[in-house]
Amino acid sequence: MFKYLLEKEFKQFFRNKFLPKLVVVFPFAAMSIFPLVANMEVKNLSLAVVDNDRSITSRQMLEKITSSGYFKISGHFNDTKTALKSIEKGTADLLLEIPPKFEESLNREKIGNLMILANAVNAMKGGLGSMYLASIISDYNLILKQSPQIPKTAALDIRPFFRFNPNLNYKLFMIPALMAMMMAIICGFLPALNIVSEKENGTIEQMNVTPVRKFTFIISKLIPYWVAGFVAFSLCMFSAFLFYGISPKGSIFLLYLFAIVFVLNFSGFGLVVSNYAKNIQQAIFIMFFFVITMVFISGLYTPYQNMPQWTQTIGNVSPLKYFIQALRMIYIKGATFFDMQHLFYPLCVLAVFFNGWAVLSYRKKDN
Repeated sequence: MFKYLLEKEFKQFFRNKFLPKLVVVFPFAAMSIFPLVANMEVKNLSLAVVDNDRSITSRQMLEKITSSGYFKISGHFNDTKTALKSIEKGTADLLLEIPPKFEESLNREKIGNLMILANAVNAMKGGLGSMYLASIISDYNLILKQSPQIPKTAALDIRPFFRFNPNLNYKLFMIPALMAMMMAIICGFLPALNIVSEKENGTIEQMNVTPVRKFTFIISKLIPYWVAGFVAFSLCMFSAFLFYGISPKGSIFLLYLFAIVFVLNFSGFGLVVSNYAKNIQQAIFIMFFFVITMVFISGLYTPYQNMPQWTQTIGNVSPLKYFIQALRMIYIKGATFFDMQHLFYPLCVLAVFFNGWAVLSYRKKDN
């Protein structure tokens, strides 16, 4: 019986002209585009400059700022009030004011003051832009200290060392999380729509009058989408390597081990939704609500520890949280299974919970 049910589900999957194409094309398209737009790096910031010194030192500092690639000078202004208007109009993101006798102050008093004003309507853009600008000026300050014209002074030499991601490549951080999101969409939405579509077509009633057990029926529904999920996951890894040259530092076997458990989670959750939804529209909106919620509370875009405590508590029931953390640890750190036991076992518990719920909530008769 199980063999024939599987044969039916695979035939039904491949006869659909849209689903096989979705499983293949969607990971390629998503992994080639999403990492480029889901990027928290700040570039091409517009900088308004008020240079009251007009010295060689101020010009060299501005050249270093523009050569960094993060800033482009939107205009030179004679006074701060006029420059602030450019920020108010949105034509400038930051303002740098160099006071009069800036070079002379460096030579005589061994200190120079600068003013940085940032447009903080976009707090992240304003904050990171200010940090970038301050860091560039700090680097220029080190160059000045090596100049024979500037007297040497005692100073702390801070050299940060970034472990696991030394180049601070944001794509390396985002791509594993985007893989998890692709898996959630494919392995969650497709099973959810499967039973609901049979409800609308009336074919589910033919299955309900057969002696097929609920467990056998649910497993036969899930297996084709498990296979589709593994195909999509493999294509995501291949796309990450093809487009960005990113490959896992850890074990590929460990990646697939976590993927197996995660697919069990989301496909089971998708069937839970399909058991309660009356039509395709309901299933789509319910899945959309839960997937979006899980994405935001899982730490995909923002650090999980930055969220309020009650949000972190709710996030503990999201399989995405554990899967995203596991993928990042394997891809970036090359972690072993013993490093991630605290992620694997909660995934297993949630997989049993969602699939058990799917079996128990499926009813062969309407009350």
